[in-house]
Amino acid sequence: MGQAAHLKVKELLDNVAIVLVAPKYPENVGAAARAAMNMGISQIILVRNELPDDERMRKMATHNAGHIIDKIKRYDSVKEAVAPFGWVVGTSARQGRRRVAFNSPRQVMDELLPLIGNNKVALLFGPEDRGLTNEDLQYCNQITTIPTADFSSLNLAQAVAILCHELHFALLNAVATGYTDFVPKQVESRELEATYDRLEQVLRTIGYLKDTDYEYWMNNIRQFFGRVGLRTKEARVIRGLCKQFIWDRAQQRKTATDA
Repeated sequence: MGQAAHLKVKELLDNVAIVLVAPKYPENVGAAARAAMNMGISQIILVRNELPDDERMRKMATHNAGHIIDKIKRYDSVKEAVAPFGWVVGTSARQGRRRVAFNSPRQVMDELLPLIGNNKVALLFGPEDRGLTNEDLQYCNQITTIPTADFSSLNLAQAVAILCHELHFALLNAVATGYTDFVPKQVESRELEATYDRLEQVLRTIGYLKDTDYEYWMNNIRQFFGRVGLRTKEARVIRGLCKQFIWDRAQQRKTATDA
């Protein structure tokens, strides 16, 4: 592969960040930074109440990935951390009634290719002992599980390395074949959350959502729109329609009260 192709891959990987939720051990953060750097990804974001011990992170990152440790960003919540991203891929080893069907990292990265050219992408990883919660996963457009044999528990840095490798591999192949089929920019997570809030208001206004089944229906709505993907304009249209509906309902009630 020529120099121009390598530069293109690097340019695309600049749109990608690794988001680590509540990592317990500084060494795992450092090892994750080293794995990401080896695959051309230079952004690490932490969801944690404070930054881990710097010396312990750098020991595992080595001097080669020290620059990634230097610019780590920290947020208090997953919602804040993924707010500027147009596509979020979560990782999970657990199955359950409320979990959607998972694809392998290779399948997910192939599906991610059309998005990465014009969108900021986050790869989301949970803490070492329990992984991502259902609440964390509600911010994800896709969820992937790394296929293993009998024992499904991988070290955090190992999981980061596998996903980064699969993405790097997919991009190398895509660029080598002249892939240019990139879709337009998707709505950022912060605007998508505002859209969900408006939809919830409408559904509560018409009595569709009950406290007993609220979580079930909102999770299904999130999974649908997250999987399909929305552009910024489309999300704004939905919010505008919801706002108008709520206003109209309020006017009807006011008229009925005045009468």
